Amino acid sequence: MVPRHAPETTTPRAVDESMTLLNELQRRPLDPGYAEAAARRQARKEPARAGVTWVLVVVLATALGVGVAAASLALRQPAADDREARSLLASQLSDRKAQVEQLQASNAQLAAQVSSLQQSALSLENPALLARTKPWSIASGVAPVTGPGLRVVLSDAPAVADDPANLDLRVQDVDLQVLVNGLWAAGAEAISVNGQRVTGTTAIRSAGSAVLVDLVPLVGPYTVDAIGSAPDMQTKLARSSAGQHVATLHATYGIGVDISSQSAMRMSGGGTTNLRSATVPNGALVAAGLADATATPGVPESGPDTKEEVP
Repeated sequence: MVPRHAPETTTPRAVDESMTLLNELQRRPLDPGYAEAAARRQARKEPARAGVTWVLVVVLATALGVGVAAASLALRQPAADDREARSLLASQLSDRKAQVEQLQASNAQLAAQVSSLQQSALSLENPALLARTKPWSIASGVAPVTGPGLRVVLSDAPAVADDPANLDLRVQDVDLQVLVNGLWAAGAEAISVNGQRVTGTTAIRSAGSAVLVDLVPLVGPYTVDAIGSAPDMQTKLARSSAGQHVATLHATYGIGVDISSQSAMRMSGGGTTNLRSATVPNGALVAAGLADATATPGVPESGPDTKEEVP
């Protein structure tokens, strides 16, 4: 007879066939193969290899990590040949830039000499023709000029640093085209963009992030100088569509616009031109307010403050 205080040690029995698996897991949680191997090891008293295995794993992982780090450093660090090639290219670029600047200065000097010789020869043979073509040298941008005028500086919006892909925040070629045409209409007698003389045949285009003026790449900020009467040009520009375009650039897109009067400006000549012949009816000039009815047909009049600079 079993006492009431003694615990009952009976083996749980399966209620039905679905409980067989749970009972087997409860009674024998270890797989029979693992249990047999453990019993055999214990009978032979074989030393445990877990510690040695872990040491080997740690050593192997450390060696792999060191190898990967060394390979990354070797790939990031340029080889000696690459450094020499880069230094050579930088040196060649600096030399070519110096040569281009020297050739440009020599070209400007030679163009001034050619213009001076042409004027000297023409003044001896046909002074009347020289007097008639002299205004055209200013209008065509061949002759260098000096005088007071208006300066307009356009610069990219400060927000372009956070969004460089947004072209609306940059000064584009069309903005310079509108401004230059507006200054011509406002009475400018000579115009330059970043020192590059603008003539009647000048093309203003874009090339990536740069603006080309007669195939000369320019970068911002863009300084547009116009020789003429500064108060008149500023007033007419503000009332024109070009002035509204510039105001929209500043108000809507944050593009910098700085307009100032200059007491004296100098513009170099744009060199020779390929234009062979062009005639403007005097009636069209009078209708546009660019010439007097008594002026010589086809010959533009330069402003009172505009002077041709003698080389």
